[in-house]
Amino acid sequence: MTDKTYENIKIERDGGVTFLILNRPEKRNAMSPGLHYDVEDALTWLEDDPETKVLVLTGAGEAWCAGQDLKLYFRETSKNPAERKKSNTASHHWRHEILSRFSKPTIAMVNGYCFGGAFTQLCACDFAIAADDAIFGLSEVNWGIIPGGIVSWNLTDMLLPRHALYYAVTGEPFDGKRAVEIGLINASVPKDQLRDKTMELAQKLLNLNPGVVKFTKQAIRSVRHMNAEEARDYLGAKQDSLHRADKEIADKVGMSKFLDEKSYRPGLGPYQRPGS
Repeated sequence: MTDKTYENIKIERDGGVTFLILNRPEKRNAMSPGLHYDVEDALTWLEDDPETKVLVLTGAGEAWCAGQDLKLYFRETSKNPAERKKSNTASHHWRHEILSRFSKPTIAMVNGYCFGGAFTQLCACDFAIAADDAIFGLSEVNWGIIPGGIVSWNLTDMLLPRHALYYAVTGEPFDGKRAVEIGLINASVPKDQLRDKTMELAQKLLNLNPGVVKFTKQAIRSVRHMNAEEARDYLGAKQDSLHRADKEIADKVGMSKFLDEKSYRPGLGPYQRPGS
């Protein structure tokens, strides 16, 4: 099956890993209405694409994403209320609703500038790896606006309050190494190692049972806002659902490899699924 083509993004494949690449390098991949429509369509398609086992979100050129396109997304649509509403809906839909609930593992591969509204899709991805010299920043304060949409919520959900407040109020940029220190991303590596490090993580995810990964993703995201009793009830029901939905889990294959075959020891090597 031939992949779809788009004006503002590119789709590339590497085995079971699909790269969704924001492709407006001349604008540092700032998000225009057209880009929002393209990504919304692509994510909806890739959700059910059997070849996509892991999704990597990245950007063409020297930027990951410079946030919303101030001219096309804000100024131009201010003259067209219907277009403003349509693009705003698409923007929120793919950057939060689709991406944060995507059934397959998602990795943000941050190759360069990540500013403003780009924090929403960064936080919606399951994992994030950046180049050491990637530049993160919330420059809204310089334009006389606050980190809107749900960017401020993303910050307080992802970071300790002191860090969220400091970078939102000062607009001070920071690099990939600092992003690791404050818990925004998982790892930072030299730029020439970024793709290899991303593929290393993707391969770990490919070796895991996709049903367990999916249910674990849902569980971790959900229990953060529950109390202990709610979490206990929810996780019990979630495990029961997984047991019913996945034959490998129902047959207790992983437990058998550990207890009976003694072919798997946590911490002493990766778990190998049958047939992998």
